[in-house]
Amino acid sequence: MSGAVHLEVVVAAAALAGAYAAAWRAAGARGQPARVAAFMAALVALVGALNGPLHDLAEGGLFSAHMTQHLILTLIVPPLLLAGTPEFMADALLRPLLAWAATRRVLGTLTRPLPALAAWAVALFAWHLPAPYTAALGSHAVHFAQHATLTAAALLAWWPIASPSRRLPALPHAAQILYVFVFGVPMTIVAAMITGAEHLLYPFPAPTVGGLTPLEDQRLGGVLMWVPAAIVPLVTFTAVFFRWAAAESEDRDEADDDVSGVDRPLAYPKQGSTLPSA
Repeated sequence: MSGAVHLEVVVAAAALAGAYAAAWRAAGARGQPARVAAFMAALVALVGALNGPLHDLAEGGLFSAHMTQHLILTLIVPPLLLAGTPEFMADALLRPLLAWAATRRVLGTLTRPLPALAAWAVALFAWHLPAPYTAALGSHAVHFAQHATLTAAALLAWWPIASPSRRLPALPHAAQILYVFVFGVPMTIVAAMITGAEHLLYPFPAPTVGGLTPLEDQRLGGVLMWVPAAIVPLVTFTAVFFRWAAAESEDRDEADDDVSGVDRPLAYPKQGSTLPSA
């Protein structure tokens, strides 16, 4: 089966892709292949999660399919969006928001580690309680709110690790290592509660597929949450560690060059830095 297509999602993704390409052109810069690939992969993942067979199975009451949607929207789309957004673009988007003292304080607070994790944990726990989850399945508007708030909360949770902005920067590498250890805890707790439940937590509007009973499907959904909640932080930890090691190596090389006293060509300042005054 091909599955239903939700035109609003496709149009929104196409508009984001167009705005992204236009921003690169307006800056007079050529898109960096790795960043462009990450951003486009995020949009493809978003469209795939909210359209086609996966979305139909989730709408039809298959809990494991719905949890797969949530995994894509929280563990795949946000980090790819952040990885694909260059610094100049992120700061340009934030500039009008940070111009106001109130929004500057709010964003500055929400993107700090503890508030970001708290928002992520609250959204995750709240939407997987039986009553809100059932309400989301029964109303398109509530279902949209569920996906939107989970994605936004996950974006905040990823920000201290993957922020592309100089105005609201990521944590130092050492702090990122510690943060990653805590990042997967909220999803692990929710997954453990769902997997270990001895009775059905959520009423399903339609029978499941593949011969699974509703309780087996519920446990499968819990396992699908549990495993990525452990694997994704591990992969992120590895990436942060090697990024930190590369930065330390670069700093040591620069220090060695400074000490050596060898004349070197004049280097241009890094983006965002200023030339010393005379």
